[in-house]
Amino acid sequence: MNYWYQKSLLRLSDHPQEEVLNLLLLATRLKAEKKKGIEDPLLFGKNIALIFEKSSTRTRCAFEVAAADQGAHCTFLTSQDTHFGSKESLHDSAQVLGRMYDAIGYRGFEQQHLATIAKEAGVPVYNALTDLDHPTQMLADLLTMREHSDKPLNELSFAYLGDARFNMGNSLLLMGALMGIDVRIAAPRQYQPHQQIVAHANTLAQKSGAKLTITEDPLQAVRGVDFVHTDVWLSMGEDEDAWNERIEHLMPYRVTPELMKLAGEQAKFMHCLPSYHDRKTNAGNAFFEQKKLVGVEVAHNVFSSPNSIVFDQAENRMHTIKALLVATLTKEAL
Repeated sequence: MNYWYQKSLLRLSDHPQEEVLNLLLLATRLKAEKKKGIEDPLLFGKNIALIFEKSSTRTRCAFEVAAADQGAHCTFLTSQDTHFGSKESLHDSAQVLGRMYDAIGYRGFEQQHLATIAKEAGVPVYNALTDLDHPTQMLADLLTMREHSDKPLNELSFAYLGDARFNMGNSLLLMGALMGIDVRIAAPRQYQPHQQIVAHANTLAQKSGAKLTITEDPLQAVRGVDFVHTDVWLSMGEDEDAWNERIEHLMPYRVTPELMKLAGEQAKFMHCLPSYHDRKTNAGNAFFEQKKLVGVEVAHNVFSSPNSIVFDQAENRMHTIKALLVATLTKEAL
């Protein structure tokens, strides 16, 4: 029996650990089949609506290529293309789209908007990112960590450094707690996950055996870990006036060669992207002019090092999203 059939993915922590593992196994299989050129499309005749209120590179492309590989069609809609929440309620729009499409991917700000769409549409709805959570990124991160370690997932350790109040900090903490991983979150106190997220993570950890550490000490966090994660210091939709303050507070959490050395030779660097790791972006160049350092949240010589697996991680967005589509839209996928 396929647990995932006709289910939505709003948060990864809504689902059992064993079913997340099954989804990763499916992603591994589909990835191998694509590489060998023997992929068997299972989604002919399926139509997927992608409603993106926030811009995207990896997530949009991952959904569109995954769907196309499997024979499905995507319709891409921005907030300018729809009446969502302005001339028409989310309730009404979701009901309309649910009658036309077999599934809906939503990328926006409010988790509650996503929940409303999922309640009213009557078809699987996928969280392609909200301010609260980023579950499709978590699937890609899990697959990537499995590929780059011989350890079972519940024997892995990873650290996340930086601003941990938003979707990546929340999602990594909850994902690690669900899967039984040793998770270390390092951030200034005012940038740490909200207490409600921490409480939820602790509940999950009691069942999975995960070890959770939230600290202001980046050195404590990275010591001996298998993977070091970070994210940009200013999230989509935030006021750019916060930039200088953010730099001042987060400089000790910048991922440097020294921190990676403390983690150990085995440690791999991960980033959900995009990254201000060089001088080829406005933010990266402005940071260099201010600090005379190349790379904002991560030093360029870490991002570009042999231990950086960020582009494997980016590619795995497609393979894991493909597994999600296949599992939720076909009865016998798993």
